Amino acid sequence: MNWQTHTVFNQPHPLSNSNLFTRDIALCEAVAREGASWDREWLASVGLQLGSAESLELGRLANVEAPELLRYNARGERLDEVRFHPAWHLLMQGLCASRLNNLSWQPDVQPQAMVARAARFILHAQVEAGSLCPVTMTHAAIPLLQNHLPEPYADWREALLSDRYDAHHLPGNKKRGLLIGMGMTEKQGGTDVLSNTTRAEPLGVRGPGEAYRITGHKWFFSVPQSDAHLILAQTSQGLSCFFLPRLLPDGTRNAIRIERLKDKLGNRSNASAEVEFQDAIGWLMGEEGDGVRLILKMGGMTRFDCALGSHGQMRRALSIAVHHAQQRQVMGKNLIDQPLMRAVLAQQALQLEGQTALLLRLARAWSTPASEHERLYARLFTPAAKFVVCQAGMPFVAEAMEVLGGIGYCEESELPRLYREMPVNSIWEGSGNVMCLDVLRVLGRHAEVMTMLHDEFDAVKGSNRHFDRRWRQLRWQLANPREGQAREITRNLLQLASAAILLKVAEPPLADGWCQQHLDLRGTRALSDDLYARLLLRCSAA
Repeated sequence: MNWQTHTVFNQPHPLSNSNLFTRDIALCEAVAREGASWDREWLASVGLQLGSAESLELGRLANVEAPELLRYNARGERLDEVRFHPAWHLLMQGLCASRLNNLSWQPDVQPQAMVARAARFILHAQVEAGSLCPVTMTHAAIPLLQNHLPEPYADWREALLSDRYDAHHLPGNKKRGLLIGMGMTEKQGGTDVLSNTTRAEPLGVRGPGEAYRITGHKWFFSVPQSDAHLILAQTSQGLSCFFLPRLLPDGTRNAIRIERLKDKLGNRSNASAEVEFQDAIGWLMGEEGDGVRLILKMGGMTRFDCALGSHGQMRRALSIAVHHAQQRQVMGKNLIDQPLMRAVLAQQALQLEGQTALLLRLARAWSTPASEHERLYARLFTPAAKFVVCQAGMPFVAEAMEVLGGIGYCEESELPRLYREMPVNSIWEGSGNVMCLDVLRVLGRHAEVMTMLHDEFDAVKGSNRHFDRRWRQLRWQLANPREGQAREITRNLLQLASAAILLKVAEPPLADGWCQQHLDLRGTRALSDDLYARLLLRCSAA
């Protein structure tokens, strides 16, 4: 006899072959609203490609087959190279084709290019997060390199603006595309880079663009396979920024010794290294002692990318949860039709509505640095967004995992990888307290910030009582902000900024629902069934 123990049914199919852009109504609206409609066709095309089963499999493979350090070759010669699975290289090709590494700096750049790039970044983050690190750092480094690229590497400019990914171990002037990494932190300091001990001594003449001998170490050296890194080292004038190429002008290897690759909780596709500099050669960027100021110019952009990446992963987690709930039945009804599950998913969708609006508005501020209002908006809300959005990601993905139950906890699901990825964006480029202290610093140093906030928030005053009450309370806090309140102030600022945008542009039920959920001091309250239905329709990936 042929025995069959059971037939599999009531098990939803995995989410694949959906368009990550066109099925995200909030993102589509925000792209148009913030001035990047010119990129809609590209976003729809990339969204379809990234939502395919093939692209999602590349993301899985790149994490299962982690990078490997090759320190020596068969002859015993020092290599200090990192070997990646082919999936990694295919992902990097897609990222560079989307110009996440340089879209904002193209000579013929379109208006609001940062808005288009932000949307592209959110889409790519839903497939694989580790590969975003190289393009994030390269994008942030290019403005600095355009002004301070050392003379021996002046011919790198064209390749830095290319849409090609080139993994060959060749001099930069022989490559079709280049990547730039960063190396700031050391064992004894971490965020406190002023305690760095790595030393730089001039080989000859001292000053900008000149070569220095670098001796020391870096505890976290991101993307060691990059063509060059920007690092911090001490000179007689203080902490300074140096351009540290992988290959010297004569094609020989620079003395950058990779000691090991980090064994990380998540972000496993991406190589992070510990390195020693044994008389490496670097070129001074800017003046001696000016390193922190130069690096902070990059820090804002990389922090913004942290928030974008976390948001993209949260969006993917919600898509998976909604897709599962639409198919899985319990007690004769689909999960999505069960009142309590419907409320959970709709509240998550509402949270992402506010985040999407805020992040694309913030991208517009980054695209408009000539406006003092927009410059201050970006300066204040970038660290605030990094703190709030990145920290929100961990419980958000955990909630999505609960929707799937046990199968969501197993590695065949995408959710465990998303969950492991979440903490890195909250930690990298400054953890939560660092971001909140930065917010207080901006509030304390720029009196005109309050004028910017009044312009933004007073425009919707009277539209919602929860908003008006929270804005009054925040003004009272800001009259005498204390360090112990920094987290509360930062959260309130970002919540009000999100609410202000929604009150201006969203349908009144959605904007009022967001304010009720996030600004009502009495706590979360049930929303209308009609709003739940609208929210779930707007985020459905089916």
